[in-house]
Amino acid sequence: KSAAMDTESTYSGYSHYSGHSKKAHRQGRDRHKSPRSKDGSRSEKSVTIQAPPAEPLLGNDASRAEEGQDDNWGETTTAITGTSEHSISQEDIARISKDLEDSVGLDCKRYLGLTVAAVLGLLVFFTPIAFILLPQILWRDDLEPCGTVCEGLFISVAFKLLILLIGTWALFFRQPKADIPRVFVFRALLLVLIFLFVFSYWLFYGVRILDSKDTNYQGIVQYAVSLVDALLFIHYLAIVLLELRQLQPMFTVKVVRSTDGESRYYSLGHLSIQRAALVVLENYYRDFTVYNPALLTASKSRAAKHMAGLKVYNVDGPGNNASGQSRAMIAAAARRRDSSHNELYYEEADHERRVKKRRARLVVAVEEAFTHIKRLQAEEQQKAPGEMMDPREAAQAIFPSMARALQKYLRTTRQQQYHSMESILQHLSFCITNNMTPKAFLERYLNPGPTLQYDRDRWFSKQWTLVSEEAVTSGLQDGIVFVLKCLDFSLVVNVKKIPFIKLSEEFIDPKSHKFVLRLQSETSV
Repeated sequence: KSAAMDTESTYSGYSHYSGHSKKAHRQGRDRHKSPRSKDGSRSEKSVTIQAPPAEPLLGNDASRAEEGQDDNWGETTTAITGTSEHSISQEDIARISKDLEDSVGLDCKRYLGLTVAAVLGLLVFFTPIAFILLPQILWRDDLEPCGTVCEGLFISVAFKLLILLIGTWALFFRQPKADIPRVFVFRALLLVLIFLFVFSYWLFYGVRILDSKDTNYQGIVQYAVSLVDALLFIHYLAIVLLELRQLQPMFTVKVVRSTDGESRYYSLGHLSIQRAALVVLENYYRDFTVYNPALLTASKSRAAKHMAGLKVYNVDGPGNNASGQSRAMIAAAARRRDSSHNELYYEEADHERRVKKRRARLVVAVEEAFTHIKRLQAEEQQKAPGEMMDPREAAQAIFPSMARALQKYLRTTRQQQYHSMESILQHLSFCITNNMTPKAFLERYLNPGPTLQYDRDRWFSKQWTLVSEEAVTSGLQDGIVFVLKCLDFSLVVNVKKIPFIKLSEEFIDPKSHKFVLRLQSETSV
């Protein structure tokens, strides 16, 4: 119901704007009225569902009336001719179905892996302690006395187990950053190696020590010490395979966003395809500007407008000649190509002019508002402490003076869906608290920042799908191409191997740097 109320309020602003220009455009509407509008029953059932508009910066009715007269009012207008209580987009349906399918499987796989690793870690840690304690419990009276060397081995085992525990916690017990589609091959191999290693030690211990009840207690303690030493070497092998092997750059990847063509280059080491995809996504949220689908609507609407002006007449009678009509439309569009670039040039020039104009108004409004805050601070220092304003109250006091200019600028640059009123107030109070300048406050709005700068609710990319012709557990190779897809766009990753560089040396004798000045007879020297 709330979505329907928002839509009806937007529609009221649209009807208010149309009432002012009714007389001026009556003849144009009658001339270009479509035949479909004559059918009353069909128009009553038609509903247009668009992306939900961003939260308005100004909540009063006057601002909403003025929004209808904005230059880009048509981009945020939703026309509705029926009654709608619930509205949902196709993207929301796809997200809900995808989450329901993947949530159960991913959670089970994550907890299963953590459980197996935790059980194996406890087994590894308590195995040397069990090797030492079992003879003391089962055949304590038959054991040989433990001398000084044996007691010193106790201290060695204790400190080595402490070092192994800290290293295992630092290397393996980390909070996962993402859910990968396949297992991490090297980590799985290490777990299998540790299990086989501990199992073989237990097998030898049961056959040679428990069955025979060996009385040489110092030898049993040395056997436990050898197990701890081997576990420390396995931990060193894990550091090499999991951390050090990937540090040396071996490949250069080019990441291209499919919608607007924005690209970046990154250097990667020996990684599998799925781990390389994780690195690419981490860098994407940090380096790429936030995806804004509103910037792509201009080119699409321009192409649709050109194609809408073309009409194809079938002079041969009704027949199945769709291919001929498409070829005729393409040929007509090609003939009109010479005049379309002029329209694009003037459209972009007009857009840049409006952006610069509204940017100048925004800068002036923000500077005046911050000057007012500085004056308030100087006056409030002379008042009682109970009358002082906190940063939140100061932000709410100066926000109305800049809200109109900021709203117009965000609508012109099509950034209104990323900035709500609450987020702007929080950023303004943060700048006031830290004594930041107006330029620092405007930096977030004048230039679109990376995805991490905005709230997660404003992101268009939360869940990704890895598409690759090769197995995702295989390593990177020269020429491999894989795609990271989300609902709105995709990232195309092209892998190139860093070429082998042959560097030679050439020695230059310092004594060879000698020069001769040649004088001409006609010179003044």
